[in-house]
Amino acid sequence: MSLDAWISLIVAGAVFPIMALTRISPDMVLMGAVALLLSLGVIDTEQALSGFSNSGLFTVAFLYIVVAGLRETGGIDLIIRYVLGRPQGDRRALTRLILPVAAISSLLNNTPVVATFIPAVLSWSRRLGVAPQLLLMPLSFASILGGTITLLGTSTNLVVHALAEQRIDGLEMGLFEVAWLGVPMAVIGLGFLVLVGPRLLPRRAGTEDAFSNPREFTIEMEVDPSGPLVDHTVEEAGLRHLSELFLVEIERGGNVVSVVGPGERLKGGDRLVFAGTAGGAVELQQLRGLMPSRQGTSSLEKEFRERRLVEAVVSDQCQFIGQRIRDGHFRTQYGAAVLAVCRSGERVSGNLGQVRLQPADVLLLEARPAFIERHRQSRDFLLISQIDGAARPVHERAIRAWGILAAVVVLATSGMMSMMNAAMLGAAATLLSGCVSVAGARRSLDTQVLLTIAASFGLGAALDGSGAAAEVAGALLSIVGDQPWLLLIGTYVVVAVLTSLVTNNAAAVITFPIAMSGAEHLGVNPMPFVVVVMFAASASFLTPIGYQTNLMVMGPGGYRLGDFLRLGGPLNVLTAIIVIALTPLIWPFTG
Repeated sequence: MSLDAWISLIVAGAVFPIMALTRISPDMVLMGAVALLLSLGVIDTEQALSGFSNSGLFTVAFLYIVVAGLRETGGIDLIIRYVLGRPQGDRRALTRLILPVAAISSLLNNTPVVATFIPAVLSWSRRLGVAPQLLLMPLSFASILGGTITLLGTSTNLVVHALAEQRIDGLEMGLFEVAWLGVPMAVIGLGFLVLVGPRLLPRRAGTEDAFSNPREFTIEMEVDPSGPLVDHTVEEAGLRHLSELFLVEIERGGNVVSVVGPGERLKGGDRLVFAGTAGGAVELQQLRGLMPSRQGTSSLEKEFRERRLVEAVVSDQCQFIGQRIRDGHFRTQYGAAVLAVCRSGERVSGNLGQVRLQPADVLLLEARPAFIERHRQSRDFLLISQIDGAARPVHERAIRAWGILAAVVVLATSGMMSMMNAAMLGAAATLLSGCVSVAGARRSLDTQVLLTIAASFGLGAALDGSGAAAEVAGALLSIVGDQPWLLLIGTYVVVAVLTSLVTNNAAAVITFPIAMSGAEHLGVNPMPFVVVVMFAASASFLTPIGYQTNLMVMGPGGYRLGDFLRLGGPLNVLTAIIVIALTPLIWPFTG
């Protein structure tokens, strides 16, 4: 094996543990790997940048804009309103939820679908008296299963399809071709969720219960009109650096001052809301000029146009992971005050400022109205949902947005246009029709995913061009012999394991050249291996970190790692059996 091949294998081998075991984002890890390979001369500039000119990457980017149009116009919310209804019983509620989710996810990126459904499902479960744990994990899994039905369902399908077009001469793969396998897999998987899910999923408190009573995690005081604190700033009054409390808002004359700064001057009769421990009340009572609030209704139970109460799910890419809330200057960075933290369905007790943030923590925040739009697409948060006075979407353009998506599907399916051209036309129509603003379209582009895909192409090119992929494939063939079935099983297992630990796009793109080299060595049809890479990369049910939607539902549902293993483990085995058994029947090895 050549030196370049050894370097490629070492770099590729280092990429996966770095992504799995560190907080460095996948796009930065992969970009660094490509830069290293380029500087060592393993790949040239054209190979390093090949991902940035790939049609799959541009198709994904254009579809983000089309999906943004549906989100901004309330198109997905419109489906929720008419589909969920009031079913009787856990299994009927589960069926009513996961069938439309799977159908929508077959055409849309599942992340915005799940993000839109989570607040609606929490409210719906409360009305039905159904534990949210029975619905949220199946919501995520249904979106994953639905994404396997078409090439548009996930970015991974589009990227692998683009790779296959480059590798296989004369490849013609229709938009719904993978449905021959995706539909049976989705039907059996959804049936498993309905029949077995309620038996395996826990029933425990979620964020709805943890955040339901503001008086449990806030303390309200009033400024004595004749006391010494009147006309003093928050800093001068000694309220800026309390040991166990944060001053989060001031109610004054029917209005509210949210995310209070140190220079805000206190007025007589101001109602001050502090977040923290009950023990911190002793510290407040020792301050002359403050007295307990005499009003019965908590300030947080009132609606003010100057502030919003929102729930935010912390991403594993959040810059404050592992830091204490006070030390990280959370309020300064985001313009929002943390009122409470929920972890695994339970509110974290103790000194709020000493809490160290973890992925999937759910934060109850008080923020200014601009916070939601400013940070909705932030990589620091997986989900931001408003819980007080949420504006209802205006649906006048929702039908238009759905029509644009339907046109994209028709154009791509009929062969009138390539998928990239159809998606590009759909993105332009979404902007010109006013379904999404230019700023909204720009925010919708998930640059981390796009950079991850582009950089993965460079690493895949190194494995292929250096001969490392062929060498690895040869080593695998020495184990499995001339049995394509065994190579197919090995490909599925490797990709499925990697996608449970790191991003699915990277797992698919990096293993793709190895699978193709194995098929070429055996002299068999490469299509079964193309399809297996697609489906194995999407089969991420084992852990919350393997797929973004799993991490999104973990906090609001109060799930623990064992809950994913309990339901996702059998589902992973079931989908593996279906894929491995049916793939060679639909795309024979001798085709």
